[in-house]
Amino acid sequence: MLKKKHFNVSRIKSFGFAIEGVKDILRTEHNARIHALFTLLAMSLAVWLHVGNVQFTLIIIVITLVWITEALNTVLELVIDIVSPAYTETARRAKDIAAAAVLIASLGALLTGAAILLPPLLAKFGF
Repeated sequence: MLKKKHFNVSRIKSFGFAIEGVKDILRTEHNARIHALFTLLAMSLAVWLHVGNVQFTLIIIVITLVWITEALNTVLELVIDIVSPAYTETARRAKDIAAAAVLIASLGALLTGAAILLPPLLAKFGF
């Protein structure tokens, strides 16, 4: 019984660490706050426009992809700053490529959101 209790406490602590990570990224990363704004906008529009389950799921998937890439980009930048505090061309390339992953995910999310939300939004306003 003791092992099960330890497992549950450990899981609760892990969840707390993850929540701290979310708070940290929102507090320290300007782009994460922009992602948060667009997340709220896309989800609100999807609910307001009554998009279907499949379309809503696609929106959730692309939003999740953006958040995952933003978090990994942030972690990579932090690790690079620890390992290579002085400027190196390789460190710059690694950071730029990680940022490109966020850009690619964000553009994919933007296009997915536009494809799903624009037609019903235009219809709502009579276009």
